[in-house]
Amino acid sequence: MNYTYIIIDSNAGSKLQLQLYLQEYGDFSCVATAKDATEGLNSILKFMPDVVLINLNEEGMDYFQMVSELGQFIKTLPVIIGYSATKKYAYNAIKSSFFDYWILPHNEFDIRKTIMRLRKRHPKQHMPSTICLKSYNDYRYLDTDEILYLKSDNNATDFFMKDGNVVSAFKTLKSFEQRLPKSFIRIHQSYILNSRYVSRINYGKSMCTLRNEHEEELPFSKTYKDKIDALKDMLSKTAIKSLN
Repeated sequence: MNYTYIIIDSNAGSKLQLQLYLQEYGDFSCVATAKDATEGLNSILKFMPDVVLINLNEEGMDYFQMVSELGQFIKTLPVIIGYSATKKYAYNAIKSSFFDYWILPHNEFDIRKTIMRLRKRHPKQHMPSTICLKSYNDYRYLDTDEILYLKSDNNATDFFMKDGNVVSAFKTLKSFEQRLPKSFIRIHQSYILNSRYVSRINYGKSMCTLRNEHEEELPFSKTYKDKIDALKDMLSKTAIKSLN
């Protein structure tokens, strides 16, 4: 599984440089960027990233207050890394339990050492690659990477697989929602999709298109629009280039 991260930085130059350095690490994925402490706090609570990187150059004390507030809302804080042009906030960073503190401009070697240490101290726990569907004494195991989407029909749920097969389970969609990896997102009362296969989000038609042989379209509802927005932001951040 990837380490997800957010960059909070009002300086476009240092933010871009940091993103370029982190692109080298295939297990690190940017889910959002923010310009200040307020926007940063909202993004952290929205995306629940593993790592938060903060430029402390401007209004540094606001960010320490933001980190302090995080404890009111979430049980486990993300790994927090601060950086600045000087050592001015180094003591505050230590007192606030920052994982590391960098001196600008960004240095490839410093970043590499931090990443290696982070991987060692906070290894990612891989989610099970299969999900078990049990019916009486029959146990069926599905590879979650091969699941395109789930569709509910009253008290039954159909699993639509990448190879075209459909597997039915006599349980509600909700019963599977918390058991699936984070890549699976509820977009409708009747649908959960695997975000790895999303090729298009059309807000005008309220449709998500999946990348498979038939370019299947799934509807999303206003109730789950916040999840669609988060999905769009995540896919946009990891895309190589936007055409518009």
